[in-house]
Amino acid sequence: MDSRLRICIVDDHPIVRQGLRQALESDPRLQVIGEAGDGAAALDVIRSLRPDVAVVDIEMPHSDGLCLARALEALRPSVPVLILSMHKEPAIVNAALDAGAKGYLLKENAVAEVVNAVKAIAAGECYLCPGVSGLLLQRRRHAESLQSQQPGLNRLTPTERRVLRLIAENLTSRQIARQLFVSIRTVETHRANICSKLGLHGFHPLLQFALEHRSEMEPPP
Repeated sequence: MDSRLRICIVDDHPIVRQGLRQALESDPRLQVIGEAGDGAAALDVIRSLRPDVAVVDIEMPHSDGLCLARALEALRPSVPVLILSMHKEPAIVNAALDAGAKGYLLKENAVAEVVNAVKAIAAGECYLCPGVSGLLLQRRRHAESLQSQQPGLNRLTPTERRVLRLIAENLTSRQIARQLFVSIRTVETHRANICSKLGLHGFHPLLQFALEHRSEMEPPP
C-alpha cells in the first residue's frame, strides 16, 4: 500500500507549480497527484482526487485561495489547505486562518519550507512560516481569553463553531447552507442553538458577537 502523502498544487503560474512539484517530490514520502491553475478548476480536481493536503495560492482568477479554502473545509472529509502568499500583513494571515487554512507560507520561502509545512499539516498541526508565526500565538491567547469570558463556547459542537465562524464572515444563512451543503433550515437551527448556548437573544446580537470576536475564534477540530 502506498503510504506517501498525496498533494494537489493550485497556482495560476506554471513555473511556480513546477518549482513546488520539484521541491515536494524531492522527498520520497510526498507525491503530487494533481495541479490546477485557478480556484474553480481546483475544486473539481480536489473533489475527484481527495489529496491529503492542498497547496493553494491566495491570489488566483475564478475564485481565490480563501474561497477555495472555505469550500475544502466544508467537504466531508475536509481537505487541509496550505496557503501560499506574498503578503505578511496580519489582516491577510488572519483572513486565511479564518477561512479554514491550516497553514500559511510566504512565497519567498515556499521552495525551502513547503516540505516541512505539508508534513506538519498532514499530521494535524498548524504551520505558519517564521515571518508570521507570532500571529498564531497571539490568536491562541485571544481565543483562550474569549473562552474564559464566554464559557458557552466550550459547549458548541464542531459544526456550530464552523457556522459561527461563517457568521463572522458576514455570510447569510443561505450562503452558509451552500458552503456546508445543508438546508437553510438546518443553518437556522444551528444559529438558534448557538444563541442559546452563548446566552444571546436574537440573530443580530449573534452577528455582532461573531464580528467582534472573529479574529479570536479557533477553528473547529
